[in-house]
Amino acid sequence: MTPQITQLQHRSHNMKIRIGYELEFHCPKPTPMILTLNVHSTRIADLITPDRVVTDPPIPVEAFFDHHGNQRARIIAPGGKLRITNDTCLHDSGLPDTVNPQARQTAVEQLPNEALQFLSGSRYCETDLLSGIAWQLFDNDPSITGWSRVQAICDYVYQHIEFGYGHARVTRTAWEVWQERQGVCRDFAHLAIAFCRCMNIPARYCTGYLGDMGIPPPHGEMDFAAWFEAYLDGRWYIFDPRNNMPRIGRILVARGRDATDVAISTAFGANTLTAFKIRTDEILETEYSPMLRSAL
Repeated sequence: MTPQITQLQHRSHNMKIRIGYELEFHCPKPTPMILTLNVHSTRIADLITPDRVVTDPPIPVEAFFDHHGNQRARIIAPGGKLRITNDTCLHDSGLPDTVNPQARQTAVEQLPNEALQFLSGSRYCETDLLSGIAWQLFDNDPSITGWSRVQAICDYVYQHIEFGYGHARVTRTAWEVWQERQGVCRDFAHLAIAFCRCMNIPARYCTGYLGDMGIPPPHGEMDFAAWFEAYLDGRWYIFDPRNNMPRIGRILVARGRDATDVAISTAFGANTLTAFKIRTDEILETEYSPMLRSAL
């Protein structure tokens, strides 16, 4: 399947995108939490307004960077209700994801040391269980390697896994996705990542904002999106088996081995997520100045 790019090419211009979230937790007692909600360190320079984690009631928020370059925050959620919000905007190129069919697969012995961790199995990507299946599915034609092999993996996942928000289950692994043939975007990403790793292609999990800019309606429910990056020919490339086409307005929040590394919240105690809302929209010029004034 050739990625569809025609309908997005006319949007190749600089954009301003408004992003944000509204989360509400209830904790029976004060509970330490780690949040992964800020844009990734690689997008900080694109920010137009501050990327703040705002809490109600106000509590201390300690920011730090993890070893994947993800911006994270430590808090102690008070007992009772805690509301966490953000509303910011940033510049974006407006260009679709890069497509490079000539990108070659890098031999394992030539991979940089930092890429090696993304060849191994992880919590949600069981390469030991899927290795035989991957080689049977994706090693039939010796001419299909590099970019073509990763795209063949995305095509397979896109065609064989049924998407549906009702299929969401936070404990589902790549092996279970393969068996159940259903899931949400994180499940599509986990299965494709596992297949890539089985085929000796480093692959890392990504999460962030992905709006419907450039996509005709009807539009789906807004949520944080999941995709992955594969290491080919000396660099990382974006692949999205859920949508299986280049998209515009993709804003990275975090990357890691799988969803374990990039959970929006990790709580060290009992808690319930009682409200969840995500927004990401292109800002039109007529909306930009009033929005900027209110944000500052």
